[in-house]
Formats: sequence, structure tokens, C-alpha cells
Amino acid sequence: MRCPFCRHTDSRVVDSREADEGQAIRRRRSCSSCGKRFTTVEEPVLAVVKRSGVTEPFSRDKVVRGVARACQGRPVDTDALAQLAHRVEETIRGAGTAEVPSQEVGMAILGPLRELDEVAYLRFASVYRNFSSVADFEAEIADLRAAAPDGDVGGRDDTAGEPGSDVRDVPAARAGD
Repeated sequence: MRCPFCRHTDSRVVDSREADEGQAIRRRRSCSSCGKRFTTVEEPVLAVVKRSGVTEPFSRDKVVRGVARACQGRPVDTDALAQLAHRVEETIRGAGTAEVPSQEVGMAILGPLRELDEVAYLRFASVYRNFSSVADFEAEIADLRAAAPDGDVGGRDDTAGEPGSDVRDVPAARAGD
């Protein structure tokens, strides 16, 4: 580790502490050349191997952005997205490997997203599982219905007639028409 002040390569550790709920170690260091102190943070690197073979560090923000696209127009708040990304990272880290294929990241997203919002889940699954026909959607909806306690996927709410609701505004027929 080079000193950020004088770029000298030798430093000694003065203090070490856990950080980020045990996911990292914070170290205070002292440069043996200039004597200045600086802090470093060590954390295990989780790499994602893309389909092209390129490796990049896992990013919760990237998970949130991808899921946010699937949740567009849905009643899902940003805190729920952050919690989903955290769950996905815990799942992937729990596998115990330093590198994980991007396909596994997508599959790890599907479970928590299904619990969060079924419509967003269908959107995400359609891309990630490469749905190629209406039959693929129908089969996935049938699975969702089978798993739902009352057989109702997504449910209906009392927002009928409001913009974005499932029920369209249709003028009532007048007497004599």
C-alpha cells in the first residue's frame, strides 16, 4: 500500500477494526517515510463474469438500476429496491465463490423480486429467461397463480378508474340509448 501523501511503499498498521457489519476491515496506517497517517479499507472482492467473458466487480447499484427498470410505474419504493439488492448480494456471497456468472446474479434477483412485485418480476423474467412467446408468459403467470394463496396474481385494488389502474373508464349507458 503506497502512502497517499508521499507515495512511499512502506507503512505499518496502527489499528484494525471491523467495518460494514463485518464485511470489511478498516485499518489505520502510518507511513514509515513521512510519518503521516491514513486509513485503508479491505473488503473481499466479488466479481461478476459477463457473457462476453469480461469480469467486473459486483455492484448493488447496478442491481438496483436493473430492477428499477422492471419496476417502472409500479408502487415500489427505493428502500425496497436497496433491500432487494442487499439480499441478492448476501445470496451471491453466501455461495462462497469469488467469481459468479452474471446469469446467476439475474437468477438471484428473481426470487426476491417475485416477492416484491409480481408484475415487475414478469417483466424482469421475460428478459432474463428470454421469453419468446405469449405461451412463456402464460406459463409463468400460471406458476404465479399456483403459488398465490388465493389464486389471485397481483390482486386488484380499489383504484378502478384511476390513471394506471386495470379498469378503464367507460361512460355508463344512459336510459333511452
